[in-house]
Amino acid sequence: MEKDSEKLMQNLVALSKRRGLIFPSSEIYGGFAAVYDYGSYGVELANNIKAAWWKAMVQKNENIVGLDSSIFMHPKIWEASGHVSGFSDPLAECKECHFRARVDHLLEDVGVFADEKMAEDEINKLLVDNKDKVKCPKCGKSNFSEARNFNLLVQSNLGNFTGDWNEEPTYLRGETCQGIYVNFKNVLDSTRVKVPFGIAQIGKAFRNEITARQFIFRKREFEQMEMQMFVHPDTAMEVYEDWRAKRWQYYLDLGLKEENLKWHQHENLVFYAKAAWDIEYKFPFGFKELEGIHARGDYDLGQHSKFSGKDLSYLDQKTNERYLPNVVETSVGVDRTFLAVLTEAYTEEKLEDGNERVVLKFPKKLAPIKVAIFPLLKNKPELVKKAREIFENLSDSWMCEFDDNGNIGKRYRRQDEIGTPYCLTVDFDSLEDESVTVRDRDTMKQERIEIKNLEGFLVENLK
Repeated sequence: MEKDSEKLMQNLVALSKRRGLIFPSSEIYGGFAAVYDYGSYGVELANNIKAAWWKAMVQKNENIVGLDSSIFMHPKIWEASGHVSGFSDPLAECKECHFRARVDHLLEDVGVFADEKMAEDEINKLLVDNKDKVKCPKCGKSNFSEARNFNLLVQSNLGNFTGDWNEEPTYLRGETCQGIYVNFKNVLDSTRVKVPFGIAQIGKAFRNEITARQFIFRKREFEQMEMQMFVHPDTAMEVYEDWRAKRWQYYLDLGLKEENLKWHQHENLVFYAKAAWDIEYKFPFGFKELEGIHARGDYDLGQHSKFSGKDLSYLDQKTNERYLPNVVETSVGVDRTFLAVLTEAYTEEKLEDGNERVVLKFPKKLAPIKVAIFPLLKNKPELVKKAREIFENLSDSWMCEFDDNGNIGKRYRRQDEIGTPYCLTVDFDSLEDESVTVRDRDTMKQERIEIKNLEGFLVENLK
């Protein structure tokens, strides 16, 4: 990682905590590795990210419907999906200090990239070939055990009254898409959708990650935004390419710069997949996966048909053709999108007066707080009353914040650091001309706007 990138990452972590975007979980107890909490502004940003995705997927697509499936599901689902037998990461232990690490991460740190589909012996060969370069992140020595696959499913004792987890293990779901597959028939029978149609879902997933890395990029408890499109086998690749184009454009519309995005093609596909591409974003630690777009064939419905004994085929009423639909999947994490948006928005600026400011230039539709309302002085009741009235009116439509603490300059800096697009100041002239000073986050320019015109101004400018 380059020095500037390291500094950027440190700045993002520090700002996130200082301004209530992201907190380390359980911090007063020493923290809990790879688990984070969203603060008061962070939860607003995350909600706005989810709302933007839901609008793009469900609201604007006539043939995509929503779902919210359970975190706990029948254990057989995870056998059918292959997670019980094949959902694992390669783990090795340092023989000097007994620190355990993912081998693919150790190799990646020295410029050797291991494909996620590699077998144990292939991973171990790479580890042996690079044994002098691969160093323990904890003690710095180069002395690791052989790699062994470590299952990532998180077990639970839900419904287990014997105390023997191995007898009938229950799992926290490792991904959200299985809930979509097993509800395919329910959605088909209860709505008017016909193939091709999609099911979209936002929900928590859990993985027993071996090591915590890269802030919220890799978490043990995370939130996914997934859409599974069920299509005729003959049109699967056409639909797939269409969704590749749509998802790329989505991130440009979200405000990410095109030079910070790139495609990555998976070379070693699992046996059932037809194609798999990732959209990668240039995070502070380099280009990494933001979203995966996969043509999965008929494997998923086929497996659940086989393991459940239920026929999940589709009958086309017009042609009388019966077939097992193929799946085209788009999958992205809320946390990774959050980190990408945060990285893109973070800006350090030198001002004309020689001072510096840090500002989060979020797209306005994603900003946690849309408008901040200031009375010029907090010890002047008439100013506070007028500012409160404006807050009450505008907060019906937008997330607003009332702030009377400190001088105006300090208040501006606080709002800059949480990305608030507009700050409104009520001064003594406001009592006479019924106008306020509106300050733009990005340009810092100020203009007077009549109070009666504020709603129209914000409707026009907060799109």
